[in-house]
Amino acid sequence: MRAIRVAVVAFEGILPFHLSVPCAVFQSPTPEGPSPFRLRVRSAEGKQLTSAAGFTIGTPYGLDELSRSDVIIVPSWRDADEVPPAALLHQLRKAAARGKYVVGLCMGAYVLAHAGLLSGRRATTHWAWAEPLMAQFPDIEVDADVLFVDEGNIVTSAGAAAGIDCCLHLVRQMLGADVANRIARRMVVPPVRRGGQAQFIEKPVADAPADKRMARLLEHVQRHLHEDHSLDTMAEKAAMSRRTFTRHFRQLTGSSFGDWLLSQRLAEAQRLLETTQRPLERIAADIGLGSPVTLRQHFQRAYRTSPVSYRRTFSAPRDQAASTRGNAR
Repeated sequence: MRAIRVAVVAFEGILPFHLSVPCAVFQSPTPEGPSPFRLRVRSAEGKQLTSAAGFTIGTPYGLDELSRSDVIIVPSWRDADEVPPAALLHQLRKAAARGKYVVGLCMGAYVLAHAGLLSGRRATTHWAWAEPLMAQFPDIEVDADVLFVDEGNIVTSAGAAAGIDCCLHLVRQMLGADVANRIARRMVVPPVRRGGQAQFIEKPVADAPADKRMARLLEHVQRHLHEDHSLDTMAEKAAMSRRTFTRHFRQLTGSSFGDWLLSQRLAEAQRLLETTQRPLERIAADIGLGSPVTLRQHFQRAYRTSPVSYRRTFSAPRDQAASTRGNAR
């Protein structure tokens, strides 16, 4: 299967972090070989740009043929009140009309809004710029409480690190959970981060002895999801009181143990639904949720779809899905 073509739009004054997020996700190699994506940074304003940090960014690629990319990502925008270049807006409209993914990370949502691609749609952006977006574009349903919004081929994300969540979501949509999870592990970030923009980001475990013990404990839980893992049992294994364990766990992960455990179980359910034909009864038992009813309830609440529908969507061969999408364009 040919590489998926990803274009990242750069412009004068771009923040280096915003530019690096899609580059890190879509250029990350896998254990099986190089990245399945072919990424190009395309400039909206000339072959040499000056970043917000003061260093220059050079790229030979302009906006020509931008709309032929499979995925176009606008990683931010420099000014909520500035209309983006007309040539860029034109290319984004062309790409959207052809069914290509058009993505606005952080304030990149403003660029998509100026292109008319968010009219009548739900979208998000950095929480600090959500109200101005609503005021400037009242026909957009702005949701400032989520990490990203998927409206088919039009996708927007909240600010900063939420761009990683959004890009990993796109990988999952195109190539499945296994590839997305491998990239996330390589980047040392959670493959799926639930909650809104105000949540704490999951942190890597520190080097203190207690944290190493905690890391080993969590690795054991991930390998034995089918077993019962109560808060009291975990605290005992960590040689902590229940209260101390709860506080320490939240400091390390940004969530409660129960929420973390459920997210691990649901992520494994996704993987099993994609890669196996095990019945729901077996999957529910394998991940420790007990019954298919419990699995369905949690899965529907987390992903707004049923396990059966998810399997039907993601267990199809990836090249077949790509071919179907290409034909639709």
